[in-house]
Amino acid sequence: MTNNDILRRLRYTFDLYNATMIKIFALADLTVTDAQINGWLKKDDDEAFIAITDTEFATFLNGFINLKRGKREGEQPLPESQLNNNIVFQKLRIALNLKSEDIIDILLLAELRFSKHELGAFFRKPDNRHYRECKDQVLRNFLKGIQMQLRPGTPK
Repeated sequence: MTNNDILRRLRYTFDLYNATMIKIFALADLTVTDAQINGWLKKDDDEAFIAITDTEFATFLNGFINLKRGKREGEQPLPESQLNNNIVFQKLRIALNLKSEDIIDILLLAELRFSKHELGAFFRKPDNRHYRECKDQVLRNFLKGIQMQLRPGTPK
């Protein structure tokens, strides 16, 4: 999944308008324009499509955490320069304040079964021997499950 795919899904799932997205970026100290957001939300084959960088998307996710949980005291975390599915999954988990059981239930909505131990492997540090890479299918089903939870009319 590309950063743009995930951004489009989050926008739909949480019903985020451009003004709200600009606010989310601002919560993480990045100023963006309507034109940038529109470019990021275009389909990949559209001429006006703009690929969102890992740093920009990490900034959005940090802002999303600030929106959902409130800004933490002190210095704000710097956005990662390289993202992977594990980091995106972790940031969404933090933003939505989800426990392992909640994530397992969300994945079940998308008809994907995981044990607590399998799920925990995604949130470990990469040098841990139990670390496991989060594949696109898992992240896609997690986003689909959240969408089904928040927008019940969504088809499976």
